[in-house]
Amino acid sequence: MLRTVQEVIRNQTITTLSPQATVRTAARTMAASNVGAVMVVEGGKLIGIFTERDALVRVLAQSLNPDRTQLGAVMTRNVETITPERLVVNALHRMHDGGFRHMPVVEAGTPIGMVSMRDALGSELIQFEGELGFKETLAETMW
Repeated sequence: MLRTVQEVIRNQTITTLSPQATVRTAARTMAASNVGAVMVVEGGKLIGIFTERDALVRVLAQSLNPDRTQLGAVMTRNVETITPERLVVNALHRMHDGGFRHMPVVEAGTPIGMVSMRDALGSELIQFEGELGFKETLAETMW
């Protein structure tokens, strides 16, 4: 049975920070919550996401000070989101095609959860792999 995004996030505690929070605060929050990303929120609305990859590429690799660098300066903006009634397999396809591992779940711009590749382990992953294989076979046939 395919799950909806709502089913995946049902018991989730969302992790959000303001754009003024520091990278150090974000790293500590992610570690304490055992998550790979935090949603950046202003006025109750999602304005970005800060991920482990952002910390590595935009902060550490650039030699920025995590105690002084604010999330607003290094977060990913214009984040793809999904609504709770969509299927998890849809989120998987969008994450794969876009090359990212976390997708905020929103209702009217307000974050209510986060879907990650890790959440998709299960029946959706099996279906996704099958569909991906079909796409690859189709692409090979068309060339």
